Amino acid sequence: MTTVIEKAEPADRLTPGTPLLEVRDLHVEFKTRDGVAKAVNGVNYSVAAGETLAVLGESGSGKSVTAQTIMGILDMPPGRVTAGEILYRGQDMLKMSNEQRRRIRGRKIAMIFQDALSSLNPVLSVGYQLGEMFRVHEGASKKEAKAKAVELMDRVRIPAAAQRVDDYPHQFSGGMRQRIMIAMALALQPDLIIADEPTTALDVTVQAQVMDLLAELQAEYNMGLILITHDLGVVADVADKIAVMYAGRIVETAPVHELYKNPAHPYTKGLLRSIPRLDQKGGDLYAIKGLPPNLYKVPSGCAFNPRCDAATDLCRTEIPALHQVLDKDGAELEGRRSACHLWKETLHG
Repeated sequence: MTTVIEKAEPADRLTPGTPLLEVRDLHVEFKTRDGVAKAVNGVNYSVAAGETLAVLGESGSGKSVTAQTIMGILDMPPGRVTAGEILYRGQDMLKMSNEQRRRIRGRKIAMIFQDALSSLNPVLSVGYQLGEMFRVHEGASKKEAKAKAVELMDRVRIPAAAQRVDDYPHQFSGGMRQRIMIAMALALQPDLIIADEPTTALDVTVQAQVMDLLAELQAEYNMGLILITHDLGVVADVADKIAVMYAGRIVETAPVHELYKNPAHPYTKGLLRSIPRLDQKGGDLYAIKGLPPNLYKVPSGCAFNPRCDAATDLCRTEIPALHQVLDKDGAELEGRRSACHLWKETLHG
């Protein structure tokens, strides 16, 4: 029989659709001996209670740096927030003291890291590491913390949880370790979970199991979820909306099914074309030409222009705003924006 963790609903629990976290015009840079790398350049996105936001993009696009800044775990120096706001329930976390942010981190906003083996301490049992959340934040005794650790392991469907609670990380498979990371994030029943590449290095079957588990827990606890990934196939069935990042900027936002059906940015179009399809056998897989830009020297104009077949002189000289996307009749498409001078041609062409 599965043990269910009792959840007391806080009086201030947000209802679905209410803004929970808002990132506004966030800029983050890294000052190094080679110069200043502008990793995040004016990012804006939000997530509500019960909502899943998928943040997509190639490695180096600024997805994880944004998440680390939200969590307050960015190494500073060399990292530095130069502008912007991160509003949790309307309060700017960037203006909070370290102690105030520590009370939010883990308890209100939790994070699942992409490499479970390196994120877990190899010399401590998983039960001890899960129980630490309750000992530190709730003052639980060792016995109480261990019992709660078993409940969490059982909740994320780790077989024989009571017998395995004293096992060490290396004694679990990759998929089971990722479940332990999910259990750790879930421990204090946060409002929001940030999952940074939670299915990296897992096989397709285990990926699906992990994503299904995350979706189930999110629905049960009405949590907001920010899912960071470079794999569009992972988010198709779980996300409500998508934000596509490139060179530290949001280049397109859209409800998930609308973006998959008809993207409004050449970069998004390229990412979608790169997904292998079962109905197309033979031939070479599509790949976006070139490489992501050097963040020490981002190209002028649209950062994607050196890799874009449709780029014009305007694209090479002027940074595009995040335009409101319209349908063919000129009506606004809700939740759809594109940072492309040629979004009309891309969407309707």
